Amino acid sequence: MKKYINGEYFPGIQTIKYEGPDSDSPFAYRYYEADKVVGGKTMREHLRFAVAYWHSFCGTGADPFGPGTITHPWDAPADPIDAAKAKADAAFEFITKMGLDYFCFHDFDLVREADTLAGSEKLLQQVTEYIQQKQKDTGIKVLWGTANLFSHPRYMNGAATNPDFRIVARAGAQVKLALDTTMALGGENYVFWGGREGYMSLLNTDMKRELDHLGRFLGMARNYARGQGFKGNFFIEPKPMEPMKHQYDFDAATVVGFLEHYDLLDDFKLNLEVNHATLANHSMQHEMEVAAMHGLLGSIDANRGDYQNGWDTDQFPNNIYELTQLMLVFLQAGGLKGGGINFDAKLRRNSTDPEDLFHAHIGGVDIFARALITAARILESSEYISLRQERYRSFDSGDGKHFETGKLNLGSLYEIAAGNGEIPMTSGRQELFENLINRYI
Repeated sequence: MKKYINGEYFPGIQTIKYEGPDSDSPFAYRYYEADKVVGGKTMREHLRFAVAYWHSFCGTGADPFGPGTITHPWDAPADPIDAAKAKADAAFEFITKMGLDYFCFHDFDLVREADTLAGSEKLLQQVTEYIQQKQKDTGIKVLWGTANLFSHPRYMNGAATNPDFRIVARAGAQVKLALDTTMALGGENYVFWGGREGYMSLLNTDMKRELDHLGRFLGMARNYARGQGFKGNFFIEPKPMEPMKHQYDFDAATVVGFLEHYDLLDDFKLNLEVNHATLANHSMQHEMEVAAMHGLLGSIDANRGDYQNGWDTDQFPNNIYELTQLMLVFLQAGGLKGGGINFDAKLRRNSTDPEDLFHAHIGGVDIFARALITAARILESSEYISLRQERYRSFDSGDGKHFETGKLNLGSLYEIAAGNGEIPMTSGRQELFENLINRYI
């Protein structure tokens, strides 16, 4: 297969560089300056941006109402290895030109799945060797890998939670191969997204049995990877529904309880996605707060939903006000625990030019960098922290402190309340907090 021009899939586009807020170039960063120190670390260290192999190099613009609108030249070869190598060439060219350090993948993003397990294993081993050389040439790393346990018809009733043990075994074999691939590529983490781990109807579902199977399955995967020397984190990515009516990893709080119940807290953290938070009727700030207060804020899938759409639209992030609030949680939590910011976002169906992939990622990188800068300024220069602390000052001494340290009982609260009489209302000053964010953007 011939490439476009001069052996490039994205000819005429040079490495994206920082040019500052006044730049007029659509192919430049205005806020992301990789080596600039913000909040004690460089932007590169804080953000650890990754490109999603599936959306960026496999996505075609298809949606539930129509086939794809984007034709990738690297998909042309009939031979799966030739096509996989061409896709890898395009991916590493793109990531290099973006100046980013990581990518994330599902197993069969890298190469087309074969008709048999043995055939798939052989293909994965071949393409892994090719990608290893690309990594050696470019220094690009794997933030995390995962297995696609939701697309193939065999998984219509779930993978680890499938009522047919034969499917559970096939899912385990696929996870083993995906873990092997991730480790061979130096992956720093591994993600489980239960795309069909849930139910469509409780009438035919034994929920407890399925959850027990899922807990056991995750423990087996953990044990295997640790036995092979894998030192990274395992992440679970919450999502409430779609494609299933109800998925077992509904939201951050649900996953935390699940991990605790099945004794997985020591090895697993959360990979949170913005659009999944929306579908759970939460904000991403809420999901991050829940994960952070348990020490489980592992990684972020960066995207956004559409306020007028009730499904997972996976659009690129662009809301500075909302992202600043995320970065406030991010910085106060000390950053992510092993993960990074993966652009789990796809081009719109009518964005069909190769350049659109650059515009989308440049915008995503810049909006996170700008939000990081803004949040750091708020924490360093504003009254944000002191205002929040002031709301809880009654717990810093006296009876409030005794309550927090467990020195009171319910009878004590009764006596204190009886002596206090009526209590004047204290404003939460919500509008002041909201204005503060805008003041620093």
